[in-house]
Amino acid sequence: MKEIWSRFRKLISCWKGLTSLGRLKKIALSISYNGASYHGWQYQREDVRTVQGALEDALSIIADSPIRVSCAGRTDAGVHATNQIVDFSTNSKRDMKAWVSGTNSRLPESISVNAAAFVPSSFSSRHSAIARRYLYVIYNSRIRSALLPEYLSREYRDLDHEKMHEAAQLLVGEKDFTSFRASKCQSNTPMRNVFSVRVWRERDLVLVDITANAFLLHMVRNIVGVLLDVGANEKPISWPGSLLACKDRSKASKTAPPNGLFLVGVKYEVGVGVEIPALVWPHFLRVSS
Repeated sequence: MKEIWSRFRKLISCWKGLTSLGRLKKIALSISYNGASYHGWQYQREDVRTVQGALEDALSIIADSPIRVSCAGRTDAGVHATNQIVDFSTNSKRDMKAWVSGTNSRLPESISVNAAAFVPSSFSSRHSAIARRYLYVIYNSRIRSALLPEYLSREYRDLDHEKMHEAAQLLVGEKDFTSFRASKCQSNTPMRNVFSVRVWRERDLVLVDITANAFLLHMVRNIVGVLLDVGANEKPISWPGSLLACKDRSKASKTAPPNGLFLVGVKYEVGVGVEIPALVWPHFLRVSS
């Protein structure tokens, strides 16, 4: 009799597990994170803290099965995001509240799921994206900020943001960005299409807003490094054009620090239902579309 009851309990357990599963479906999330305490987005190994690793651990608990995610842009160590898009496939039956609030309850405070939506099985957060948008925030002051160093890149030199903006327009268009890629960049081609670059000032903050179809490793930070030297009157406005022509990374400026960089938006041909306003923490700077 005990053996019969034991088998019955096992059958009930299996049945409960099966009823919690359904058709394989794909879900997209919008997430934000403070990248200061992470070794970048991409999972490396268990003892290395990454955004992907923390997110997959939390989602796997909610799904009660292993979850692997892909993202629109693999941010470097120290880089932040207000609207990173990720996707994953699962057959676990959960409502959207569970994927948002439930996952957030399992995440550290430095990572948050903003929204979730079902997407077609053909959707890829990375390959379906037609544009990525980054904002770089520079604290232009000779006095360092004691409160916000994680979210700002400080530049002590006086910056002429109008010169920076004019110089940045030389980068717009489909061009060879060899001079702006990191030596460890593994992309098959240095060609990228920059749709827009805008530089402006908000009191002590100088902001660089750049959108492109995709970016090379350290490309945004290398562009900012060049614009900083132009803004400090150490290089001419024409310098970005000269660097594009020479195709030599060693001729360009040093790479700007990661802490001022935010991934603020990803664009798709068809909306994925997880867009949020591009607000940059901690300044609440609304980025116009």
